Amino acid sequence: MFDLVVRHGTLVDGSGAPRRTADVAIEKGRIVAVGAGIGRGHEEIDASGRIVAPGFIDSHTHDDLALLVDPAMTPKISQGVTTCVCGNCGVSLGPLPDGTLPEPLNLLTAAGGPRFGDARAFLEALRDQPAAVNSVPLLGHSALRATVMDRTDRPASAAEIAAMRDLARDALAAGYHGISTGTYYAAAAHASADEIIAVCAPLREHGGVFATHMRDEADDVMRSLDETAAIGRALGVLAIVSHHKVAGVRNHGRSVQTLAHIAALQAGQALALDAYPYTAASSVLRADRVATAERTVITMCESHPEHVGREVSDLARELGLAVKDLCARLRPAGATYFLMSEADVERILAFPETMIGSDGLPLQPKPHPRLWGTFPRVLGHYCRERGLFPLETAVHKMTGMPARRFGLADRGVIAPGMAADITVFDADAVIDTATFDAPEQAAAGIDWVVVNGEVAWRRGQAGAHAGRLLPKSA
Repeated sequence: MFDLVVRHGTLVDGSGAPRRTADVAIEKGRIVAVGAGIGRGHEEIDASGRIVAPGFIDSHTHDDLALLVDPAMTPKISQGVTTCVCGNCGVSLGPLPDGTLPEPLNLLTAAGGPRFGDARAFLEALRDQPAAVNSVPLLGHSALRATVMDRTDRPASAAEIAAMRDLARDALAAGYHGISTGTYYAAAAHASADEIIAVCAPLREHGGVFATHMRDEADDVMRSLDETAAIGRALGVLAIVSHHKVAGVRNHGRSVQTLAHIAALQAGQALALDAYPYTAASSVLRADRVATAERTVITMCESHPEHVGREVSDLARELGLAVKDLCARLRPAGATYFLMSEADVERILAFPETMIGSDGLPLQPKPHPRLWGTFPRVLGHYCRERGLFPLETAVHKMTGMPARRFGLADRGVIAPGMAADITVFDADAVIDTATFDAPEQAAAGIDWVVVNGEVAWRRGQAGAHAGRLLPKSA
């Protein structure tokens, strides 16, 4: 008798292949059989009328701290996510020094909780304190800068680059899956491409990905794409363009240009991208970004928490301040920016090589709804209602594709021998319910979620904390 059998479901296996009817048998955290006539299980899930898919892999998160202080990971497990890639945009929980941190590192620690002066210590914490989902950590370049440099608003010296490179080598050897950068932000804005290549040089030896929140996603987006591609070529590794977008009203429509350029670059190198299914971004509060957005809403403010949820333009008018002066008064703070066009979002999501990543900022007073709604929104709104792609393609973008890109050899596909991460959902009902006004709402239509063979979500109820720190493939 098997440990668990998922029976009578329609299998969308994550490979992109057509759906089929099949049962799935699980034993000791692994899928051991897929097909008809499978024997009984100690526990059975009746998936009649439901889709049985691999657990979703959130390819871009900032869940480093949430994995430790909120291990139920309800925002993720409730939408079918079983694995989170954390440490993006140059921001990782280890290594982080004590004291005041530059933006955007402060976003990770604003809610309190531990920080780790040693990158290995963070991995040990993930191993010792299992969450409901698996973790795939990246090492943040901005975190390295804050650890090694006395201040980050300047280029790094040769000695500082060497020190960061040594820390990166040790972290990759310990199990980090790659290195991320965030040259858009103050903590790394002064880092040249040469600095990044030198710091990330251990990727050549240890493998892994190079993921980046590019220097510019607005007017200079093409130049930033070229810089990202050049760094990837110099390192000889997969480069990932994080949360690809064309920001600002005057850049609406430019995804035609950026996607054509990405496709051309992919002909000669390993280059990937992820995206989230919303026209609004969320990050630190910056006056220059406010100027490019149709409207901006404050999501976090340590000095004036009463302003959370307010629109910047309304608040500036009420207080009699220029926007730049208001932003200076409120910082450090976070904001949601409405600055992309729906046509660009759809075009980027539909691009064949786009993975799905939420980019949600957990532990904020008023988070972006993408934290709770990204994957059901892709399945319900963009796949079912808008018809951007078949269901098999949608599932592949959030399972088999990211598993291959991040070297997760035993995840992302339902087949014998694979890890038993499974999401069972109603294709006709799945939809996001989180909104900008009420962002902390569980999605509809996600019925069961299985992580490493254990039920972690059962019809609205949280279950096992069976997640693991996933090893980096050889």
